[in-house]
Amino acid sequence: MKKKTVYIPSISCNHCINAIRTEVLEINGVTGVKGDPSTKKVTFEWKPPTTWEDIESVLEEIGYPPR
Repeated sequence: MKKKTVYIPSISCNHCINAIRTEVLEINGVTGVKGDPSTKKVTFEWKPPTTWEDIESVLEEIGYPPR
């Protein structure tokens, strides 16, 4: 299992975290999404064949690109 924590500057509240969680968990292989709106950091967990690029692509598509 892989894990990555990223900073997403466009996060402003728990609704943002929930939107990210809902969309990213639809990717087959993603096993966890946890975020904190106060730090604007989100941790993703996934297993192959999913890649970080798959997750990053969805984040950019929904308006939450990581930095």
